[in-house]
Amino acid sequence: MRVAFVGKGGSGKTTLSALFAGALARSGAPVLAVDGDINQHLAEALDPAGTEEVTAPPLAEHLADIKDLLRGTNPRITSAEAMIKTTPPGRGSRLLRLLGDDPLHTRHVQRVNGVPLMVTGEFDESDLGVACYHSKLGAVELYLSHLVDGPGEYVVVDMTAGADAFASGLFTRFDMTFLVAEPTRKGVSVYRQYRDHAREFGIPLAVVGNKVTGEDDLLFLKEQVGDDLLTHLVASPWVRSAERGAPRGELEDTNRHALRVLRDTVDARRRDWKTLHAHAVEFHLRNARAWADAATGQNLAAQIDPEFVPGPETLT
Repeated sequence: MRVAFVGKGGSGKTTLSALFAGALARSGAPVLAVDGDINQHLAEALDPAGTEEVTAPPLAEHLADIKDLLRGTNPRITSAEAMIKTTPPGRGSRLLRLLGDDPLHTRHVQRVNGVPLMVTGEFDESDLGVACYHSKLGAVELYLSHLVDGPGEYVVVDMTAGADAFASGLFTRFDMTFLVAEPTRKGVSVYRQYRDHAREFGIPLAVVGNKVTGEDDLLFLKEQVGDDLLTHLVASPWVRSAERGAPRGELEDTNRHALRVLRDTVDARRRDWKTLHAHAVEFHLRNARAWADAATGQNLAAQIDPEFVPGPETLT
């Protein structure tokens, strides 16, 4: 199941992504954490003591190779250059199993404090003024479109901050989206934007309160987000010590309980492959009309295989 953590910058979504992915890994569940934020701090959150250096290459540095791998022998995709971030899989495309023995996972996944991690890559000086970060996130969108994961398997993505996550179709690639919100007006402002867009596409969304210090904080969140408030985490001395690079003790019982609520919520979801693929097709057509047909000189609607829907039965 694919899980996105979103929220205002500074809300704690990276911390929550790391805590959730770490709890899943310690339970023995197959899990992959993906750093999809312009500020690449997920590795640091997974390993606050800084004992492990991330050496696996970022996805964005090898986007052409990733496209070439994923298009496989699909006759509708004439070249890697003609493949854009929204190009959906079809017959002949290379579909992936989670953490499978394939070039993408082998090259780009590295365990950090016991958690398999992929990173998109930083927004560096060469990108300034000529690119947006969503060009790097295209590798994540393609990966998720070509991934055939099953129940009891988890992909946890730390997304870009704020409503900027809607600048691509990546937000439709998830089974569950957790919006992390502090108990402040600014903390819940992103929720309203995300809620409206998510409802338009039928994307399941739940709010996770963070840094709650008392009943007043909890009451404020309930008043602002209503039934969308799933659970909350209290202000955590353990997290504060971890953010300083020297975690002391253990995560608080209340916060461990919140992580269990998140997992139970994800486990209760059921994948609708047809709807998931329909979203991919819709955003591919949007991108084709808006810019990609002109950029490639092709009619990219022809890349859509009308008789194909990915799923367990399409794996060979």
